[in-house]
Amino acid sequence: MNLIEISRMSENEAREYVESIRWPQGPVCPHCGDKKRAYPLKGKATRSGVYKCGACRKQFTVTVGTVLHRSHISLRQWIIAFHLMCSSKKGVSALQLQREMGLKSYQAAWFLAHRIRAAMKEDPLASLLDGTVEADETYIGGKGKPGSKRGRGTSKMPVVALISRKGRAYSKPVERVNAKELKGAIRKMVSKDSRIITDEWKAYQGIGREFAGGHESVNHGEKEYARGDVHVNNAESYFALLKRGVHGIFHHVSREHLGRYCDEFSFRWNHRKVSDGERTIAAIRGIAGKRLAYQASR
Repeated sequence: MNLIEISRMSENEAREYVESIRWPQGPVCPHCGDKKRAYPLKGKATRSGVYKCGACRKQFTVTVGTVLHRSHISLRQWIIAFHLMCSSKKGVSALQLQREMGLKSYQAAWFLAHRIRAAMKEDPLASLLDGTVEADETYIGGKGKPGSKRGRGTSKMPVVALISRKGRAYSKPVERVNAKELKGAIRKMVSKDSRIITDEWKAYQGIGREFAGGHESVNHGEKEYARGDVHVNNAESYFALLKRGVHGIFHHVSREHLGRYCDEFSFRWNHRKVSDGERTIAAIRGIAGKRLAYQASR
């Protein structure tokens, strides 16, 4: 489904669309998890889309227990926002969302965007990265002061990225680019039968002993950027997208929210080979079981 088709939806059609994605086999009670005894409530005093569970006797809608819960934004607007954030390679600013969706305040657009990023967050432990995995780190932030350090030692925020050449990515902010943080991320996220490729940074030394495929590196300090298939070009491509988004679209990303932006860019990278519509559906599937309070998004 494209943006024009979404914009033509009625609110009932939008609700049915979200229901078909969240409940492909029929409604499931978010309160007790019953999959068989939910039924729609009907009557003049009941709005469309309200169900009652025959097991726990509680009422619910498709938004209960999701990042959309208790939102005053219409479902059609939510779907439009999901599509915009899924189809924009470098992201969409909250100000642009506010303009294009006709939202009354910047705060509403900001909160909506962060809730969509929460939906985009994929369980990193559900499927470990495997095969040949590139590990690299970068620094995110505004322009440093004249004479300030670049690269390692800068005051900017460090981010580590792990990119499997099979297509999946994982990134997150770290406190320091030391062995504890970088090796810890690799141990947690990468299958033990994998092969690790990094640059020459000393924090990675010794990691190969823990993985069946060993560890190889390129020496950027000696202007060695590839040696056969030994390179971190995919990780650098990922960082290029992340940095273009931060500098060109968002302009500033705070330290406390940087992880959500990493989740957003990792999600789009992991689903980059499908259509915008399929990517949007994948993001909407992630709405369940996640809540984000407004104060936590500020």
